[in-house]
Amino acid sequence: MQRPLFIYVHGFNSSPASIKAQLFGRYLSEYQVDADYEVPELSHWPAQAISQLENIVTAHTDRTVLLIGSSLGGFYSTHLTERYDNLRTVLVNPAVRPYALLETWLGDNENLYTHEKYLLTRDHLQQLLDINCETIKDPSRYLLLTQTADETLDYREAVDKYPHSPQFVQPGGSHGFDQFENLIPAILAFSEGRVVLPPADPLC
Repeated sequence: MQRPLFIYVHGFNSSPASIKAQLFGRYLSEYQVDADYEVPELSHWPAQAISQLENIVTAHTDRTVLLIGSSLGGFYSTHLTERYDNLRTVLVNPAVRPYALLETWLGDNENLYTHEKYLLTRDHLQQLLDINCETIKDPSRYLLLTQTADETLDYREAVDKYPHSPQFVQPGGSHGFDQFENLIPAILAFSEGRVVLPPADPLC
């Protein structure tokens, strides 16, 4: 049996240097988890980002692939999971309607990590609309992790989008998902076909 592949799918204006991506990688290394891990640096163009991810996914159709999609990465991961049968996805404070959310970001932008400067246009928004999935075929292939004090997204949109998927809705927190490292064991359990979630205690 081949070892699983974990792919961290970063969000808008993020990169492989994302704190959550780094935390997950360090955990795999520290606890010697028998798995491969990739964190691609995605284009700011949605169509190109999806193409990058598809190139990785289609090269590994013979084994289980777990996507960990954060924010916009959750939107991308949903599109891919609905297309490819060997995928399972963990959604971390996912963007459900980024084509609407990013309306206010139109214009000059800069990636927070790479400092790449680019112009966000309505073509970007249309590319997001083109990959939108209105319905979820198999809710069991998703695990939703969300925090109610997300200052960027309304967590209820994700709760409503994935109502039949296992969900961990944690009071408090932030868009960056506070104490993400505490949920890595639950992510690994989900990758093995199990769901083990801690109680939804408020964050301090």
